[in-house]
Amino acid sequence: MRVRSAVPVIAAFALALGSAWGVAGPAQATVTKAAANSAVAARAGSAASVVSSRTASPTIKHVVWILMENHSYDKIIGVAKDAYLNSLATTYGSANNAWGITHPSVPNYLGLTSGLALTSLPTTDCTKCHQPGPDLFTQGETWRSYLESMTAPCQANTPNALYVPKHNPALYFTDVAPSACVANDLPYTSLATDLHNHTLPAFSYIAPNQNDNMHSTGNLAGQAWLQAQLPALLTSTEFTSGSMVVFLMWDEGSPINEVAGADCTNSTVDNCHVPLLVLSTHAHGVNYSGKLTHYSVLKATEDILGLPELGLAKTAADLRVAFGL
Repeated sequence: MRVRSAVPVIAAFALALGSAWGVAGPAQATVTKAAANSAVAARAGSAASVVSSRTASPTIKHVVWILMENHSYDKIIGVAKDAYLNSLATTYGSANNAWGITHPSVPNYLGLTSGLALTSLPTTDCTKCHQPGPDLFTQGETWRSYLESMTAPCQANTPNALYVPKHNPALYFTDVAPSACVANDLPYTSLATDLHNHTLPAFSYIAPNQNDNMHSTGNLAGQAWLQAQLPALLTSTEFTSGSMVVFLMWDEGSPINEVAGADCTNSTVDNCHVPLLVLSTHAHGVNYSGKLTHYSVLKATEDILGLPELGLAKTAADLRVAFGL
């Protein structure tokens, strides 16, 4: 199957942005209800028709997560300066009704990887608030975390201003054995080796550093990093053959007026509304309007890999049918 280019020419992108996202002005666009409904109906039917599937994918063998930071949906999708990110959304797939778990970052990272409910998650960016599990790192699948600017495996301290352990969820779970952490929680440079050797695990977790995850330097720096780094994944044999899906997501929305411990899964507040891009050769221009949460990504990951659904992943909305997974 030939994969369409993720970097369309400017004219083609302008047309796609205007038609798919309903351009509202020179710097920002919003998704029109008609466009969203049309895309969903054509691709997967209404949200009500999307049912959960516990059957492991016969095709997809590698699930990759990339976690960006602190940007709401309308600060990325439809924004003219984020042309590359929007080209990914229109080429592959985007969810326009996806929501984080809470504020600040740490409980989102922990909930994403464990299915733990808000009441069981910390309400601060703590570094010593360990969780007993179970979690995605101990379900039996092969896994690796790739942390940019981490200087040693399973690094719990901060060796520089760029790597922060709070974005490394494997460190928080006490059921992740120290030996497993050292073997699988690695500096980001290990990703290139695994791609080259075709030894990518079933589950890969990628966290850019503080300059590249949009936390400290904003949209353009994060977009530039993704534009430089994503091609290695998107041109890999695993991706082009259809055996890989990449979930590109933001941990929480823009931090303006955020309330620590707020329930974002039942919110309509902008700082809880997050971008979620689904990159796969099985998804072509999907703009899905059904409500999803971070738990939906965990559910999809576990279902694709044939793993038991953890915690709130069991009742989370399913996204696999909508995105052809």
